[in-house]
Amino acid sequence: MPDIDVNVLRSAVTVLSLLVFAGIVVWAYARRNRERFEDQGALVLSDDDAALQGGRHE
Repeated sequence: MPDIDVNVLRSAVTVLSLLVFAGIVVWAYARRNRERFEDQGALVLSDDDAALQGGRHE
């Protein structure tokens, strides 16, 4: 088994992590996801009694 330099491995992991992070940022700010994320964000602020009571009917 070839001896892999630890610094090369660390660099590869750093570059891979940066690419994954950039991909997540691009996905999160993509225009096609905006409406869905805004709808999900508004759920927290909704004044629905059923949602506040955990879906229980009294």
